[in-house]
Amino acid sequence: MELLSVNLGIPTPSPHTDQKDGVTGIDKRPTDGPVRVQAPGPKGVAGSGLAGDAVCELRHHGGDDQAVYAFAREDLDAWEKELGRPLPNGCFGENLTTNGLNVSDALIGERWRIGSWVVLEVTSGRIPCRTFQGHLGERGWVKRFTRKGATGAYLRVIEPGEIRAGDPIEIVHRPAHEVTAAMEFRATTTERELLPRLLAAGAALHPESLALARKYVAVRAD
Repeated sequence: MELLSVNLGIPTPSPHTDQKDGVTGIDKRPTDGPVRVQAPGPKGVAGSGLAGDAVCELRHHGGDDQAVYAFAREDLDAWEKELGRPLPNGCFGENLTTNGLNVSDALIGERWRIGSWVVLEVTSGRIPCRTFQGHLGERGWVKRFTRKGATGAYLRVIEPGEIRAGDPIEIVHRPAHEVTAAMEFRATTTERELLPRLLAAGAALHPESLALARKYVAVRAD
């Protein structure tokens, strides 16, 4: 398992964002040098966990529980065939493009060591948005991406440090449950009946998803 590229975005004007300044950092490009990775701070205030990476819409993106976004090169390759167009690393807005790792099927709470020091923990899948659709220029993209369910994974930073393209990725912890990033995505979007099953992931789950699952269970218990 390998880190193919580390991708960073800069604020770029876009008509497809609701961000008040009209800019987005979704168009991420591979960088050659080492990149510092650390927990950025609370959502709504802090952005990316990668130094030099722009997160412009802080209401929905960034923060400690969405510090890093990873997507598998294998899933990009599958989309290339379906869409009939090249999809370079970073074009889905991912910070990390991986090889040999089934990112969407990673377990919530699963931990990866990248390189010598950095350890990241899976928290949730990625929900597609209008900005993502506009960036790709594909009609009905939000629905298509949702149907496929290969969402990639958001991660929090457990151990900070530096990473770079070519670093090995090692899974150093797998929790004893079945809640994957893809299941979390389905439960919080199209298959709400799965929400109770998310509770098995406990505090490793993204706090917003954990709260949603608890509320769902509580309402049905009344």
